[in-house]
Amino acid sequence: MPWSQVTHTFQARSKGCYLVTNDVLKAIESEVRKYKIGMCNLFLQHTSASLCLNENVCREVREDLTMALDHIAPESLPYKHTDEGPDDAC
Repeated sequence: MPWSQVTHTFQARSKGCYLVTNDVLKAIESEVRKYKIGMCNLFLQHTSASLCLNENVCREVREDLTMALDHIAPESLPYKHTDEGPDDAC
């Protein structure tokens, strides 16, 4: 069973929820064309970032998610993981 692997680096962004669909599609486009059916596994190699799949009907969805995450894990907590500093985002 053939497989492909692509490495992509996102540009640095400030804290928040971002649409990355077009970035991912552009990065894997040439490889995806080789297949008629398959799976795509995405791995985000960063300690304080994550991927979230959700509908994209309106911008308020991302704003609500950012608000909820700020409530659950505010930057003011005394975190033990501080290798990248208090905020390693731009």
